[in-house]
Formats: sequence, structure tokens, C-alpha cells
Amino acid sequence: MRLSLLDRSRTRHAYPESAALEHSVQRAVEVEQLGYGRFWVAEHHTVPGIASGSPAVLLAAIGARTARIRLGSGGVMLPNHRPLVVAEQFRMLAALYPGRIDLGLGRSLGFTEPVRHALGRLEASPEAFAGEIAEVRGYLEDSAALTARPADAGEVPLFVLATGSGVDAAAELGLPVVIGGPFLDSPELPDRLAAYRRAFRPHRGSTAQVIVSVDALIADTDAEARELSLPEVWAMVRSRSTGAFGVLEPVARIREAAPGDREARRVERGLDAAVTGSARTVRRRLDELVERTGAQEVLATGVTYDRQALTSSDRELARLLLG
Repeated sequence: MRLSLLDRSRTRHAYPESAALEHSVQRAVEVEQLGYGRFWVAEHHTVPGIASGSPAVLLAAIGARTARIRLGSGGVMLPNHRPLVVAEQFRMLAALYPGRIDLGLGRSLGFTEPVRHALGRLEASPEAFAGEIAEVRGYLEDSAALTARPADAGEVPLFVLATGSGVDAAAELGLPVVIGGPFLDSPELPDRLAAYRRAFRPHRGSTAQVIVSVDALIADTDAEARELSLPEVWAMVRSRSTGAFGVLEPVARIREAAPGDREARRVERGLDAAVTGSARTVRRRLDELVERTGAQEVLATGVTYDRQALTSSDRELARLLLG
């Protein structure tokens, strides 16, 4: 089983927002030493809880501090960009860090209407998304009318971050698919993945690949790991009432906030959904997920306020899956 990590540059209570970027760089250095295969970063705009709005910029900084681990985006939200610009950015990265750059593409728009207006895109149909992926690939493979520079940068593998129709686009284009979030719990997931494999149209020798993105955290006990998950789940629950996805807060501060009954129920559901626990518990849940999806790779996305506990969890996850 291959193991990779998606870090979203989460901001933390009592830290400057900019510190989240250095935290991401430091985490990449650490997981490279642990043997993780990839380190991906995210794209979110004007979100208080996330400092990364430009994956290419952050990846350039991470590349300068690492030597072997593959670096990529989870993902570049293609509706926000012209395909040529995306191809140029990632060819530049591939020239700077040869053989190490991935390009994960998603179609999420901004969280709010003002953000979508600012980005200049109010909708992104599945058909348009598939067409724009193909356009990016054309530039990267030198089959387009224009040449993205530098032309000798080498291969940049593409991945599709998908829910629902995105799986169909990945099959049509012959690309690996990354699935996560509520889609992992969907009753239709096995059928959708079976359809993906049946409909897969190989491109230049490609084969169907499934990567599962999971909020995985390991601690000594299941109860301790559940506590580690609380800051991220709390931020998500609070966003439903505040309209903003906020910073990670310490567990003690969250407990003092005394969530109401409705919020408390939502928190419990969120904690149940995360793949957290002791090493034995997490191994069992990951084995079940891999069996259900036929995934070849786990893309861990777990995060918590306590950075020391997060480092320990990353280390234990590597020990669990990589030996």
C-alpha cells in the first residue's frame, strides 16, 4: 500500500496565519524522512482556516527544502484558472524538481458567491471540467497548438479529484481518480468505482488507479485519537452556522465553548466519520476501506491543533502502512 499526505496549511489559534505555510514546509520535510510517497497541498481562497491559495507557490518552497518526495496539488481547482497558465506553472515546477511533480485537478468553486465573483467563475459543469483537463494535458504533452514552457521539463502526471461525475471524467480521460469525503460513505461508491474501471480508456498505457483520501489520525488509544480529531471537526461544524471555515482551536478551548445539542450531535457524527484511533483500530478501518474500494494508495489528510501529536500520528501511520 502506497502512503501519501495532503496538507491544507491549516491556520491555528494564537499563531499568525502565515505560520501555517512554514508548518506545511516542515511537515513535508518530516514525512519525506518517514518514507511517504507524495506530499500534496491545497487551494482555497479567502478561507480564515487555510493559508494556501496558490499550490504552485507553496510547492516551489517545499521543493527547495526536500529532495525525494513527490510534490503535487490536491488540487488545483481548474475552474479558477486558464489551462495554459496551470500547465506553465507545473512545467516550471517540473523543471526545478525533475521527476517529482504531480498535478491533481478539481472543479470546486469558491466557498461563497463573492469569492466566486472575484475568481470570475460562477459555474463549472462536468463537461467543461473534462474539457479543461484535456486542454491542460494537451499543453503538458505537447499536442496542443501552443507549447507550454519550458518544453523540456519532463512528465507531469495528472490526477482527478472526484466525486460523482468526476469519476466519469477520469475514466473517459484515462486518469487516476482521488476520492474522499462523504463520497467514501456513499452506498453507490462500489458501483461507481466498478463503472470507472469498466469505462476506463487507457491513455498512453495508463491503467485505472484509485487513491482514497481519508482523515486519518493515530494516538495511543481510540479516545485520545478522537480528541485529536475534534479541532478539525469543530471547525467544520461551526462553519455551518458562521459561514466561515475557521482556525484550528485547542481541545480545551473547544470544550469551554460548550456546544449546543445540535452542534454536539454534528460533532459526534464528524468524529465517527474520521479514521482515527489506536494503530490497531486505524489499520482495521483502512483495510476495510481498501477492500471496499480496491484502492492502491492512501492519501492521509488528518490534522489537529497539537503539532507534536500530529507529528507522532504521521510517524505511526508510516509505521503502520510502510513497515
